[in-house]
Amino acid sequence: MKEEIKEIRVRSMSKSELAMAYAPTLTPQAAVNRLMMWIHHNPELTDLLLRSGYRKMQKLFTSYQVRLILDYLGEP
Repeated sequence: MKEEIKEIRVRSMSKSELAMAYAPTLTPQAAVNRLMMWIHHNPELTDLLLRSGYRKMQKLFTSYQVRLILDYLGEP
């Protein structure tokens, strides 16, 4: 059976929406935890996100922040 590959369109999206694209078999909270762990283990990405206005408690990534994440972590 051929697996369908879904391309992510760069736009603002919730943390859980983006996280679930990377880890669709996890619960939304577990997927967000994993995504944030990957981000925090990449100091350059973390710095760029902070410079873009990212704050720990925000629920949505801007389209620019989504582009940064995709550039550093790769497509899901």
